[in-house]
Amino acid sequence: MYKLKIISSTVRPGRKGPIVADWLTEAARQHGEFEVEFLDLGKINLPVMNEAIHPVMRQYEHEHTKQWSAKIDEADAFIFVTAEYDYSYPASLKNALEYLVHEWAYKPVGIVSYSAGAFAGVRAVMSLKSDLLSLKAISLGEMVNVPMVQQFINEENQFVADERLNTAAALMLKQLVRWKKCLKAIKEDR
Repeated sequence: MYKLKIISSTVRPGRKGPIVADWLTEAARQHGEFEVEFLDLGKINLPVMNEAIHPVMRQYEHEHTKQWSAKIDEADAFIFVTAEYDYSYPASLKNALEYLVHEWAYKPVGIVSYSAGAFAGVRAVMSLKSDLLSLKAISLGEMVNVPMVQQFINEENQFVADERLNTAAALMLKQLVRWKKCLKAIKEDR
């Protein structure tokens, strides 16, 4: 089984990211090819990047960085669950990405974006994909985009996907497996 890390990017009170990520975590577990771990940046609470040495050197001095590095390094694939803030993704995710370099490389990334409005976070996706490219992480074309996220959250504060979202999630998970198999050879040839 592949190790999949689902990372919820939002940290502010009232955020919807963990609710969406809970749904996706269950979908990934049911998929059957992943050992799934949900990482909530709101709970991990990384400080603003505070390592003195550039992360390309992997000479981390702080325990929070060492733990973050180990958690990301052990992953085979990622899914980022991200809101759209001011036409981009949250600073908390940018910060978490910039703590590391090598740990993200040659691993496939799925993206689930959402917004309160009709654009479904697609502008955040474009910004995130650009940054992932510089880390040598491979973002998939298959993704899940959730418009007007509140319509999918029930009275028990649970995300209830419709058929379109469930189908998109299943396709993205299938592609993560395919890309992981392909990228294994590239990663081993470093």
